[in-house]
Amino acid sequence: MRSSLLRPATPRALLRRPSQPPRRLLPLLAHPSQQPNPPPCRPHSTTTTSSVNETEISHFSSLASSWWDPHGPSRPLHLMNPHRHDFIRSCLSSSPTSPPYSSLTYLDIGCGGGIFAESAARLPTTLSITGIDASPVIISVAKSHARRDPSLAQKLSYLNSPIESLVLPPVDIVTCFEVIEHVDYPSQFLGELIKFVRPGGWVVMSTIARTWTSWVTTNLVAEDILKMVPKGTHDWDKYLHEYELREWFSKENSREGKKVWGDARVMGVVFVPGCGWKEVKGSEKLGNYFFGVQRLV
Repeated sequence: MRSSLLRPATPRALLRRPSQPPRRLLPLLAHPSQQPNPPPCRPHSTTTTSSVNETEISHFSSLASSWWDPHGPSRPLHLMNPHRHDFIRSCLSSSPTSPPYSSLTYLDIGCGGGIFAESAARLPTTLSITGIDASPVIISVAKSHARRDPSLAQKLSYLNSPIESLVLPPVDIVTCFEVIEHVDYPSQFLGELIKFVRPGGWVVMSTIARTWTSWVTTNLVAEDILKMVPKGTHDWDKYLHEYELREWFSKENSREGKKVWGDARVMGVVFVPGCGWKEVKGSEKLGNYFFGVQRLV
């Protein structure tokens, strides 16, 4: 099966059986401007196109008021958060060239209301963390919630910005949790994201594999049957297999002519009603998973 990493997702009818993944339309490293009907350039963007999908932004902005309700639509994200920290620690401990764990700097891309960013800022091992999101409504929620704890001000900051417009120095860890499956042109998005990782640092992501199982669990069960999340939260056509991400970083190494990126680490997780998320070995090939890769040079 061929990767679909670089094409814009095409909406399909929700109840058709996703028997085959969408086909890749162009070579893996093609620029989005070569894609048919590329999106218009956003104001102040340093690139010709934007990975931001305005429909996705509007959808998640409508959920902003309930972002910090642990029993609301964002409950799966609250329950996922401890696993984010566990996976980051496992990535850092796996390499002797990882940055010192005692003074980590973070960039949290697509931070939403700040569930991960706030929790990271409270860790004594965090020196600083910047959260960015393309939704001004959601960033407003994140800033408002952070002001409840004045101690966060020394470490935590938020910016309302798409990644294409961002100007920041590289950091130790760039996180991107449950985001890439909501953007247009994911390869362009990754190309912008990796600019902010310093040598020795890590890209740590989470997303969903594009399988029949994930369609049933996220679209049919979570949205239509159990109504755990609002309808329209997930677009199966945008899901990415972990091997597609591996392939992207491998081709980035080839493009650079040297091994800039190390071997990827993955961890599959499964949501168990009443228990929350559980790590299940091999489940990264079926549904939700974490993906980490270190910048070597």
